[in-house]
Amino acid sequence: MSSIPKTMKAVLLTGHGGPEKLVWREDVPVPEPGPGEVLVKVAAAGVNNTDINTRIGWYAREVTTSTNEAEGAAVEAGGWAGAMRFPRIQGGDLCGYVVAKGEGADRLALGARVVSPNCLPRPRPDNPLNFIVIGSEIDGAFAEYCLMREDDLYDVTASPLSDIELGAMPCAYGTAEGLLTRANVQPAERVLVTGASGGVGMAAVQLARLRGAHVTGVAAAAKAGAVKEAGAVEVIGRDDRLPERAFHKVIDVLGGPRWGELLRALRPGGHYAASGAIAGPLVTADLRDVYLDDLTLHGSTFQPWQVFARLVDVMNAGAVRPLVSKTYPLHEIHTAQADFEAKRYPGKLVLIPGDAT
Repeated sequence: MSSIPKTMKAVLLTGHGGPEKLVWREDVPVPEPGPGEVLVKVAAAGVNNTDINTRIGWYAREVTTSTNEAEGAAVEAGGWAGAMRFPRIQGGDLCGYVVAKGEGADRLALGARVVSPNCLPRPRPDNPLNFIVIGSEIDGAFAEYCLMREDDLYDVTASPLSDIELGAMPCAYGTAEGLLTRANVQPAERVLVTGASGGVGMAAVQLARLRGAHVTGVAAAAKAGAVKEAGAVEVIGRDDRLPERAFHKVIDVLGGPRWGELLRALRPGGHYAASGAIAGPLVTADLRDVYLDDLTLHGSTFQPWQVFARLVDVMNAGAVRPLVSKTYPLHEIHTAQADFEAKRYPGKLVLIPGDAT
């Protein structure tokens, strides 16, 4: 590792709380890869809800409000797997280049461009769906370098997409592909996507359209054009009434007070899939809507390796291109997260630790 510096620039999460818990440092030791590990020089890292949720401790059971209302809650076990070790380098979206390899890491070449799922499968006999999350249980991409197990990485050297575009995709598009897989979205089906102007929502619109589905997005009027450009046939206003019994599948990242209305929007035999609750995790509905219409409800977080592998095929083919509305130097993370929480832009925001192409 003679050509790799001993220290790096990184953002450290020092505890649960507001943006002040994210501390810029320029003297963080660069990790050295052990057996089966590789060191990745980070090229780009997207901004995601999960990083903000983890920072504020939203995953703690005692937090019952929306993401925007939860900041400042006093929690101890607010990471994906409960209590976290601080300081932690967050950053669930990783795109970068392999610059060093530990013993036995022989699958990826030095210089390979790689991405990783946000949720890394770690199945156990008692829990085949067990996983850990980058930026919660292990350090992530809000740094110049990131240490990863080689078998968690996927080669995207062949992709025509830029580093910045690829850095916008792993978390949002992986989550979206997982949702579509759980709901088993098929060609010609009518699919409703909530939060369609956001990262996961817009990814779901694009990937559902790629499957041949007829997609309706739910989004603010000001962002309807971007949602249609992503592939939605129509856009319903965020506060407009939803048609009843109109859709085969509902892909939801919001939760919140309109949850019952989303269930009523499904046709008999329809499927609802959720992977987020930024509008609020506690929801109410009429259970009769579920059993009388034979609805199926899916939670979606764990991703079998095949799900992300399909997404990598999409990346390498350049079959979809994410909308990246703005990029920021990594040290401007406070501004980037504020813009993200304010929903100032459609699509994705991306942080750049150094030079990116």
